[in-house]
Amino acid sequence: MADKTITHWHTNGILPGDPPQPCPEFLTQEEAIRYLRLDEVSTEDPAGTLRYYRKKGLLRATQVGRSLRYRRVELERFLEKITETNPR
Repeated sequence: MADKTITHWHTNGILPGDPPQPCPEFLTQEEAIRYLRLDEVSTEDPAGTLRYYRKKGLLRATQVGRSLRYRRVELERFLEKITETNPR
């Protein structure tokens, strides 16, 4: 059931939050953290978690100027990868 909810807000381009916000194609680190809901789980360092995923090759980011951006499609691929390797 949770998968359908996640798919719903992903396909509609909405970031979770109060209030929900439109989701851009390129997300900042903070937006990627909200998109993956790392801010809602017991993760002490959500930014460090994103770095860990990048180092492991599970998630790709794009450097734009001096900042890293996360393409929404890459975040969706990441979610597919971890779902396939750790289904529950």
